[in-house]
Amino acid sequence: MSYELTIEPLGQTIEIEAGQTILDAALRAGIYLPHACCHGLCATCKVQVSDGEVDHGEASSFALMDFERDEGKCLACCARAESDLVIEAEIEEDPDAENLPVRDFDGVVSRIETLTPTIKGVWIALDEPAGIRFQAGQYINLELPGGIGSRAFSIASAPSQAGEVELNIRIVPGGEGTTYVHERMQAGERVRITGPYGRFFVKKSARVPVLFMAGGSGLSSPRAMILDLLEAGFALPVTLVYGQRSREELYYHEDFLALAGKHANFRYVPALSHEPEGTDWTGFRGFVHEAAKAAFDNDFRGHKAYLCGPPLMIDACITTLMQGRLFERDIYTEKFISAADAQQVRSPLFKAI
Repeated sequence: MSYELTIEPLGQTIEIEAGQTILDAALRAGIYLPHACCHGLCATCKVQVSDGEVDHGEASSFALMDFERDEGKCLACCARAESDLVIEAEIEEDPDAENLPVRDFDGVVSRIETLTPTIKGVWIALDEPAGIRFQAGQYINLELPGGIGSRAFSIASAPSQAGEVELNIRIVPGGEGTTYVHERMQAGERVRITGPYGRFFVKKSARVPVLFMAGGSGLSSPRAMILDLLEAGFALPVTLVYGQRSREELYYHEDFLALAGKHANFRYVPALSHEPEGTDWTGFRGFVHEAAKAAFDNDFRGHKAYLCGPPLMIDACITTLMQGRLFERDIYTEKFISAADAQQVRSPLFKAI
């Protein structure tokens, strides 16, 4: 059984299957609805149902209060149609967004490499010859066996390599999904991915220099974005400030040095926060935000900044950027978050970041 879902103010009507969420139906039709946690906890995907009935599913009573349900509001990530629907959503217009439909892709794990003691590189060759079409900076959901479910991972490879996607997966202590990848996943294993997801990509139409600040496995999206920019002949300055604790955790270091040698407009600033004294490391010693502050002499005006990494790193980088005269409209962070992240209190002052 299926119903008709009309999305205003677009006036576009799509099909929604019984049991399918409003968000999933929209994304698979190439219509982007704002969302973040996808667990019914953060309220980012709240929409108004102006006609029809829905099952609210597992929407949190904090993210969607009783009086809001009475007013006809629902969370698109967990609401399911029980009749034809008309919803009103805040549709974000972005000249740089390609609005690609979400699809399912089957493939095989073509190789697995140990990038650092805590990060595995996983390459998935897709069955479909054309591969997955995505914007650099987006992510996919990887389905894992044994009832583990799906996990979200950023794509670390460039869109030009659409037939074989690369994921950089850091092991999370006690994390069932990442433990499976690190300890049990094998080359030759059949897998399914779903995507692309996310609203994190370079605002190329702005035509301004680009700054990436990354830490840990947060390098995935910036790497894809940098490769994509340089392949396309982007001529404005591109800077990557990338931090890890020690040299053994600093992966793709040589690759970025080579890119900097090949492209005059690309600058690479690696930073190590806990590298032991007495080693041969001659680069910056300290945190990502400190390295960026030093590299730019605390003046970030005229840039677009893209941040990926642990929450504490993100917070420190935002503070440093704003102290260096870069403000909210020019700072972007990845938007997919876990159920645990969704329960954190976020300031309403920062809508974009």
